[in-house]
Amino acid sequence: MSTFMAKAENISRKWYVIDAAGKPLGKTAAAAATILAGKHRPEYTPHVDCGEFVIIINASKAVLTGKKLEQKYYHHHSGYIGGLKSVQYKTLMAKKPEMAMELAVKGMLPHNKLGSKAYTRLKVYAGDTHNQQAQQPVVLD
Repeated sequence: MSTFMAKAENISRKWYVIDAAGKPLGKTAAAAATILAGKHRPEYTPHVDCGEFVIIINASKAVLTGKKLEQKYYHHHSGYIGGLKSVQYKTLMAKKPEMAMELAVKGMLPHNKLGSKAYTRLKVYAGDTHNQQAQQPVVLD
């Protein structure tokens, strides 16, 4: 019996909507990363991009458990001497909740070409409306 290997040209992609309101940011990001990578599909093949599209709504209403709002920081460096910038997650969730969710999902995807390709299929919205009604997305619990 031969092993089935999925081919990228034979993959049909669906759209999914995940509502982050009242749910932990990490749990929502983990569910989105699984769908983006295609690991929920029975024909998942590690070296083929089998993932699907994900829309995350209500990113501003996602919660961080414990003391993460005060203790967790997002760090980035400009590349210059003394160029380390740090932003507290309380500020990040207040000003750019989409960025906080995107960073969480991006960190859970593979750090290679497949992960980069999967990341382009992620759409995050702070509110409860999105622009992808024409794709007829399926709502996930």
